Amino acid sequence: MIPQQYPSQLLEKAVKEFSKLPGIGRKTALRLVLWMLRQEDAEVEQFADAIRQLKHEVKYCHICHNISDSDTCPICADPKRDASTVCVVENIQDVMAVENTQQFRGLYHVLGGIISPMDGIGPSDIEIASLINRVAEGHVKEVILALSPTMEGDTTNFFIYRKLAAYNVKVSVIARGVAVGNELEYTDEVTLGRSIMNRTLFEDK
Repeated sequence: MIPQQYPSQLLEKAVKEFSKLPGIGRKTALRLVLWMLRQEDAEVEQFADAIRQLKHEVKYCHICHNISDSDTCPICADPKRDASTVCVVENIQDVMAVENTQQFRGLYHVLGGIISPMDGIGPSDIEIASLINRVAEGHVKEVILALSPTMEGDTTNFFIYRKLAAYNVKVSVIARGVAVGNELEYTDEVTLGRSIMNRTLFEDK
């Protein structure tokens, strides 16, 4: 039987749950749990309610798959956005990163991942089919591939490019101001903004 590390089983249980969060080790988890114990009951209840509400009530936009409070996210619902241009990103963090540049006024398409055979992720595991369907409707004139410049990102770019070859749509890729191997969400806003503005045509090489 493993000896109990903490003076309270409830404390130990809470630390175990917090340490499941990405980037949170047991020491940080313990610090967070002890901090919460010092807060007023109302604040802890508010924290718990926010997590519970997020899990049960958050929606994904039926058009772009971005997180939303309704079936259509505010970006897709905005008539001022350019619906003919769609920026393809890996995840929701990347949408926020591109939006922070204030350089892009089109719509998005969140894949929910990238093709990675090593991790068992294939084209059918991410939102590529729904992207093709959006293009097939005929309203999209340009697809910007804004995936992280990694081997997996480039593989996904090429797969999408080949899938879109049958349609009359311009396919471009963000300029390589973003260093190869970098994650898009960690790129500074100026560099990312310039990469969006200076995008180039994706060529079949």
